[in-house]
Amino acid sequence: MEYKIFGDIFPAVTLTLHKNESIYTQSGGMGCMSENIKMETQGRGGLFKSLGRMINGESLFTVNYTSTCDNSDVTIVANYPGEIMALNLYKDYSILAQSGSFLCAQQSIEVSVKFAKKLSAGLFGGEGFILQELTGSGLVFLETAGNLLTHELSDGEVLLVDTGNLVAFESSVSYETKMVKGLKNVVFGGEGLFLTKMVGPGKVWVQTGNMQNLAMTLSPFLVGGANR
Repeated sequence: MEYKIFGDIFPAVTLTLHKNESIYTQSGGMGCMSENIKMETQGRGGLFKSLGRMINGESLFTVNYTSTCDNSDVTIVANYPGEIMALNLYKDYSILAQSGSFLCAQQSIEVSVKFAKKLSAGLFGGEGFILQELTGSGLVFLETAGNLLTHELSDGEVLLVDTGNLVAFESSVSYETKMVKGLKNVVFGGEGLFLTKMVGPGKVWVQTGNMQNLAMTLSPFLVGGANR
């Protein structure tokens, strides 16, 4: 399988599949495809995993795209402005990603619900409460809001991240929520009470966009707000 990521504002990825090669995505992710691509919607992994995806904010169903001949294309489009990142997973190497970042993957990749280890992350960490664990061997594609920043943390190195800007991190990285210090920071800082503390070693991927902040900015102009 080959792929090409393109687009400056709303990116997309075109995957060129050989005969019998297959990828899957959330429902509604396909932009266009060759006529030799077979599309099939299903509840991947049975009822339990389907419900887990729903809890994680994903679609209850996934869609399989399987090529019936060589060199067939399927293009998967992003849901919001940003970037698409490709990760090549292998045995004993897994990624934890924030809810909603999964775009598509080869059939050999499994996406499962991962709950935060610490109660504080669940209570105050936003997306940190429910994560997506990506395991298996093969390619997986994630989407980001805005531009993508990669931080390679050494052993014991600390990075503080606003939860809404966290995209994904290697499973070797430990994490917990951390209270913002100082009354003025809490009241006037605009960052909320808690940040996510990431401790290396391992990679952490951060996005420049924050969908929570964007939603709050747009809320006065949505239905109800326009009539104020």
